[in-house]
Amino acid sequence: MIELYHCHNARSFRALWALEEMGLPYKLHMLPFPPRVRTPEYLEQNPLGTIPLLIDGSTRMTESSAIPHYLATRYGPTPLAVSPDEPDYGLYLDWLHRSEATLTFPQTIVLRYTRFEPDERKLRQAADDYTQWFFSRLKHLTRALEDGREWLCAGRFTMADICTAYALLLAIDLGLDYKFSPEIAAFWQRASTRPAYLAANAAQEAA
Repeated sequence: MIELYHCHNARSFRALWALEEMGLPYKLHMLPFPPRVRTPEYLEQNPLGTIPLLIDGSTRMTESSAIPHYLATRYGPTPLAVSPDEPDYGLYLDWLHRSEATLTFPQTIVLRYTRFEPDERKLRQAADDYTQWFFSRLKHLTRALEDGREWLCAGRFTMADICTAYALLLAIDLGLDYKFSPEIAAFWQRASTRPAYLAANAAQEAA
């Protein structure tokens, strides 16, 4: 059975949501955040000390946007993946990677320097600068949705939408959703009312 190491509403939520969308059986291991500090024995499983960690037989993965892609291709075929012969394949890959490298990364800096560092190491300037970085990159999501499309690529809900919607979940947790455009707010509403999103949220709450 697939195993997922997860912290509440952390990047690993991408993997949890993807598992629910695909209806795959899994075992969920909940950890306190940050696990490398609060659960040091976890380093035996993942020396990086980061989450997610997905274990599937001999496969071990730690990149939150790669895991949904892996699940869709390894356990497909599924409409959640965009295949190389589809016109939007490149766009699909772009959003998968943009969701983490462009949208989530600056938020993790904000999270670190406003919440997780001790008071003497909190850096308001760094948090403010990376907040503006996130807001400037968020504009591209608005542009992508301005043509009225429901989802980001291929005319259907895909793993790219899961990975991008997670960045919005993190923004909400950080109180940055006041910059959501109407297009982004509507996209979030569609994504966060999907049965699999609700099931993933219920699974982490129950665990």
